[in-house]
Amino acid sequence: MHCLKAVRLTNSVALELFLKDATKKLSCGSVLGFYKFQQAQCLSTKTSMRYQRPPAHLDHFHLKMSVRTKHLYSGVEDMLFYTITEGRDQVPISHFISALKKTGLQPSDPRLKECMEKLRRAVKDSTGEVLMDRDLFHKCVGGNMVLLIQAFRKKFIIPEFDSFAKKIDEIYNIVQKQNNGQVADYIPHLAKFSPDLWGVSLCTVDGQRHSVGDTKQPFCLQSCVKPLEYAIAVHESGTEKVHRYVGMEPSGLKFNKLSLDEEDKPHNPMVNAGAILISSLIKPGSNKAEKFDYVMEFVKKMAGQEYVGFSNATFQSEKETGDRNFAIGYYMKEKKCFPEGADMIDALDFYFQLCSIEVTCESGSIMASTLANGGICPITGERVLSAEAVRNTLSLMHSCGMYDFSGQMAFHVGLPAKSGVSGAVLLVIPNVMGMMCWSPPLDRVGNSVRGIHFCQELVSLFNFHNYDNLRHFVKKQDPRRQDGDDRNKSVFSLMFAAYSGDVSALRRFALSLMEMDLKDYDSRTALHIAAAEGHIDVVEFLTETCKVNPFVKDRWGNLPIDDALQFGHDPVVKVLKEYQQVCMHKEPQQTETENSPKLETVESMV
Repeated sequence: MHCLKAVRLTNSVALELFLKDATKKLSCGSVLGFYKFQQAQCLSTKTSMRYQRPPAHLDHFHLKMSVRTKHLYSGVEDMLFYTITEGRDQVPISHFISALKKTGLQPSDPRLKECMEKLRRAVKDSTGEVLMDRDLFHKCVGGNMVLLIQAFRKKFIIPEFDSFAKKIDEIYNIVQKQNNGQVADYIPHLAKFSPDLWGVSLCTVDGQRHSVGDTKQPFCLQSCVKPLEYAIAVHESGTEKVHRYVGMEPSGLKFNKLSLDEEDKPHNPMVNAGAILISSLIKPGSNKAEKFDYVMEFVKKMAGQEYVGFSNATFQSEKETGDRNFAIGYYMKEKKCFPEGADMIDALDFYFQLCSIEVTCESGSIMASTLANGGICPITGERVLSAEAVRNTLSLMHSCGMYDFSGQMAFHVGLPAKSGVSGAVLLVIPNVMGMMCWSPPLDRVGNSVRGIHFCQELVSLFNFHNYDNLRHFVKKQDPRRQDGDDRNKSVFSLMFAAYSGDVSALRRFALSLMEMDLKDYDSRTALHIAAAEGHIDVVEFLTETCKVNPFVKDRWGNLPIDDALQFGHDPVVKVLKEYQQVCMHKEPQQTETENSPKLETVESMV
């Protein structure tokens, strides 16, 4: 079946929606001023903002929309630029890359390909050091405005990603001290890996990524391929057909046991018998090469086209030492488990091939996040698997994915996971992220010692366990909850930034659509505080950029200009007088933004 592309908005339409939402929160008039301290660049609403849609001319409407958003688009870019540069007009390109990484976005992200290529071209064409100014920023990021606005407004699933990544590093370092376990040696090629190798990668459903340790070292999926091949089979043939041949109950036995359920079916797709049978259901009638290419294409799409390889050495080792799997195959053949026309030897050969597929922690984490994201790859936006296939797969991973440790994993960790004897643990936190942990030393049941320990430490710190969010439960840290969601915290942060003259913080608040007219318990606004302290740059930002209301009275009846007069800040008084005159003489304007029904904002549309 063909993979479907997820529907995406064009930047112009998405920005239009974003600006409609932003206008209501950041302006006291009808225009959102996103420019940096320059009155000469104020937006004109008389020509670019007012239009009517001709009833039967769609092309003409889109042309008008482009005219309308042209200036606003540039204004949003300016606000984003100064948020990233912290108010500076020029910064090294490395500063931009560093700010990007703090949000969780990586320069290698396919969504940023065009932007990164333009930056590389600018560096190549320059003879000296290249500094990013507004012109270069506008040129490079024009096609990624929606993505970057979401990132720097902290609207991704993990808003404070930088601090979250540091906590992941702390858990990694704690677990690294674990020296128990033995590297699998029953497959000769696996025994060659060092027991000191240890890597963890994660990818959120928004494409935020972090890696620590040996995350670029390729290793074989082994049993971690079982949920993937099951998902492909369900995606291709449907749940009913697949489960005619394989059950869905935990077996309570070792993963390679010669055992079937009372209906003479493999207990579930996560044990060897079930995985061997599933391999006979994929692309029936095709030869082995076609089947392998078909699955490899699926896996590459799940991994966002990042590294997916094949280890022929492991494949040969599997075949040479696979007596137990051959015994399982012949046992199922005797019991007539395979679908009509399926060849047992071909199914086994195909199964060995799939177990020998190579990934890295980085590419494996994207595969896990595709499952966490309902079958859509977060970094490409491509629908790879159906929602039905993903739901079934996660259910079975939760109940049967960790060999004889599945019950304890469900009890202590409470998340879908699958382990492999190569030392891999594929962990899925639905609707949040996917993770790949890899360390070759295994415990007695065949799970990575460090991988299990990491999962346990993760849910002991964060409320990722499936039942951590029950009422009256002891609260853990929730990285999904943005700091400052509480209105009191927002007021405190806003007032403190105005008091300390921190324009960079105010710019971040404005970009995140915080109300810049918030009042404290004395009904004082940020403009009152800045005027009283004499911070003229803050006053200019709040008036020229945020268009706050200068006529708000505190509980003593004072305006911001009264505070500036009282404390003798003459330059501030001058700015506020001019701004008050502008506001008083401003003609009432009514734009289509105010007349049209409220549309969904950009974060719900992208």
